[in-house]
Amino acid sequence: MSLTVTDNRSGETYEVPITSSVEETHPGVVTAANFKKLRIFDPGYTNTACCKSTICFIDGAKGKLSYRGIPIEELAEKSTYMETSFLLLYGNLPTSEQLGTFTNRVMQHTYLHNDMLKFMSAFRYDAHPMGMVMSTIAALGTFYPEQNSSLVSTGADVYKSAHGGTEIRNKQIYRIIGKVITIAANAYRTRIGKPYNEPVNHLSYTENFLYMMDRLSETNYTPNPRLAKILDVLFMLHADHELNCSTAAMRHLTSSGVDVYSCLAGATGALYGPRMVEPARLCCACSLRSGPWKQSHSSSKT
Repeated sequence: MSLTVTDNRSGETYEVPITSSVEETHPGVVTAANFKKLRIFDPGYTNTACCKSTICFIDGAKGKLSYRGIPIEELAEKSTYMETSFLLLYGNLPTSEQLGTFTNRVMQHTYLHNDMLKFMSAFRYDAHPMGMVMSTIAALGTFYPEQNSSLVSTGADVYKSAHGGTEIRNKQIYRIIGKVITIAANAYRTRIGKPYNEPVNHLSYTENFLYMMDRLSETNYTPNPRLAKILDVLFMLHADHELNCSTAAMRHLTSSGVDVYSCLAGATGALYGPRMVEPARLCCACSLRSGPWKQSHSSSKT
């Protein structure tokens, strides 16, 4: 048996084999019967689109990447990671006021609870940083039960506007973006056997990350601004890669209604696999197109 499909654009005809036909007689009970429904079998989801999105477009082979229709070269030259994050999350570049508010909220959430610091310090010195980051993100969700749909009376409606969901949702965004650099820096410091550095929030986002990773005993340590800019661009390059393995994992977990920190931990685990290395290399080709890094110029008013 087969299904004949004609592409009206080109007139090409495809024969799609039908290996079996089934009928659900009762919920959960399937028996072979006359043809009733057709289900697509696509091993590994290699040719299946599960959603539409205008967030990101990437063509690694051609070195093309754009966010919300804006080429990554333009963002790398004129924008910042904070501004690009706002663009990806909310669909447009922020005004100066919006960017200031967003950045301040994120930087207010860079600190970790002392109990979380104890949790991280319990890892062995040779624990892999990805394992530490993934575990800590999962543990982070236990500190904020108000956002967990399994622990509140509103259940799956916790993120809906009628229940103050927008505020709850935004607060998790600020927390995650703010705390993840502290978690990553602490994982690195654990690995090299050095004490943790507290965030210094008068610094920029990437300067803060470099500070927490690199400062030793200096009283006036300041990260190299050129390195901070390069790291900021690198963060932008990896901010979104269409429906990649980790994004698909997060969407799949989210569909169960589980809290966002559990979803993010699962998405982090998806990035842990060796098959995720090569796609990252492809996208890094975009960084070669922008030439020497220039001073950051805010595009908030464009």
